[in-house]
Amino acid sequence: MLSKSQISLLKSLQQKKFRMEHGFFLVEGIKSVKEFIDSAYQIEAIYHTFAFDPNLLKLSRNINLNEISLNDLEKISTLKTPQEVLALVKMPKWPILDHNLLRQKFSIVLDGIQDPGNMGTIIRTADWFGIQHIICSDDTVDVYNPKVVQATMGSLSRINVHYIDLQNFLSNIKLPVFGALLDGTNIYQTDFSTEGLIIMGNEGNGLRPEIIKLVHRAVTIPRMGKAESLNVGIATAIFCSEINRKSFK
Repeated sequence: MLSKSQISLLKSLQQKKFRMEHGFFLVEGIKSVKEFIDSAYQIEAIYHTFAFDPNLLKLSRNINLNEISLNDLEKISTLKTPQEVLALVKMPKWPILDHNLLRQKFSIVLDGIQDPGNMGTIIRTADWFGIQHIICSDDTVDVYNPKVVQATMGSLSRINVHYIDLQNFLSNIKLPVFGALLDGTNIYQTDFSTEGLIIMGNEGNGLRPEIIKLVHRAVTIPRMGKAESLNVGIATAIFCSEINRKSFK
C-alpha cells in the first residue's frame, strides 16, 4: 500500500515543474516499461498490481518492485484505464550536445512542437529510421510529459532528446540545414547528401522567421490534393523515408 506522501509525489510528476524538481518521470504499460528496463535509463521503482506477474518483465538487474492495490494504481496513473504496471524512471542529465556526434548522419530539429501526440509520433519515427538525435527548441513540449512517453511506445528509451537555444545552435552548426517549408524545393528532387539537420516547425505557425533565416535549403512535400496542411508527425515520417530511400541508391 502506498503512503499519502508517495501517492502525492507520483501524482505530481504529471506536471513538468515537479518532474524537473524531483528528476523523475513515469512510464506505464508492460511494453514501454520493458523497453526502459533494457535501456541505459535508471529505474527507481516499479509498481504493479497483484494480478500482474513481475516475471513478465524479465528483470536482469536489481530493481525495487512494489505490489500495490488497483485503487492506488488508479490514483497515480495518468491513464483513464490504468495498465497493471508503472515505472518511476530517473530523468537523465544530458551532456552539452557535441556537434561532432551529428556528423555523417541526419538529425531531427523541432521548432516549437506543442502537441504530445505529434512529439510521440516523431520519436517513434526517429527510432524506426535509426535517427539517434532529436534537437528541440526550449519551448517544445516536454519529452517526459506522460502523454508523450505513452505515445512513444518505448522508443523514447533509445532516442537522445536535447533542449537548447535553437537559434544559437543553428548559428554555429557546420552542417547542412534543411527546413520544411511550403515554398521550398520539391522533396523528391532534393539532394540531401549524407548528413544534415531536418527542421520541422510548429503545428500552427511553422518555422519562426529567425529560424527560417538559418535554413540553408527550404524543402517542401508537394501537395497533390486540397488539404490545407500536413500533420507534422506525418511530414517528419515522409522526410525520414525519403532520406532513407536515397541513401540506398
